[in-house]
Amino acid sequence: MLLKLENPVLLSKPVELISELVTEVRLKVNEFGMSITAIDPANVAMVGFKLPKTAFSQFETGTEVLGIDLDNLKRILKRCGAGSSLILEKKENLLEIQIQDRIKRNFTLGLIDIESEDKEMPSLEFSSRVELNSVDLVSSIEDCGVVSDACSFIVEEGKFIIEAKSLNSASSEFSGDEAKIDAENCKSRYSLEYLSKFIKASKLCEKTILHFANDHPLKVEFRAENMELSFILAPRVETED
Repeated sequence: MLLKLENPVLLSKPVELISELVTEVRLKVNEFGMSITAIDPANVAMVGFKLPKTAFSQFETGTEVLGIDLDNLKRILKRCGAGSSLILEKKENLLEIQIQDRIKRNFTLGLIDIESEDKEMPSLEFSSRVELNSVDLVSSIEDCGVVSDACSFIVEEGKFIIEAKSLNSASSEFSGDEAKIDAENCKSRYSLEYLSKFIKASKLCEKTILHFANDHPLKVEFRAENMELSFILAPRVETED
């Protein structure tokens, strides 16, 4: 396996985000590209990451499954600077990582055995799809975090509302002018702890896509050129807000 990536941030930033949910992953490489699918230890959230073959300037591989400690990989990838290129090469039970800029810097990462089963992102049906500016989503989630530990995603009469209520409340309302709303009336409540981690991916792309339904899991998608990162979050079902 020999892979070369001219834009290492396509890998380094997703790895940094995924490491906030899970510590170890099975990184798959095959003829289509690189991917990660993992579930957090609490079984509340799931993450999927895809980096297609076209993202790499060099791509020589069969089918590989690499057991990776994400904290260790994250620390190495942070050594990439602007203008660096990244080379990944598997040799026996090691992943050799070379960062090329003015000089060539070499790291080796020991691969680990991960006994968890291979996972796939589930195929879920949603009644609502909302596409909005990532910066607006970030602001709305941060507003809700000021007053509560959970927020509701609501579609009502063609409007999309992000709302949190406890003793205090906060809400943001989007019409069809501020977001693309293809949705039925519904409401579902989600943990702000997890949403606050997901929205850190907003720096990767201008738009965020939300899929949800009434008291249903949420899917959050971040799609940039040559990279796709998505999260699924279980709803928080409670009798009262």
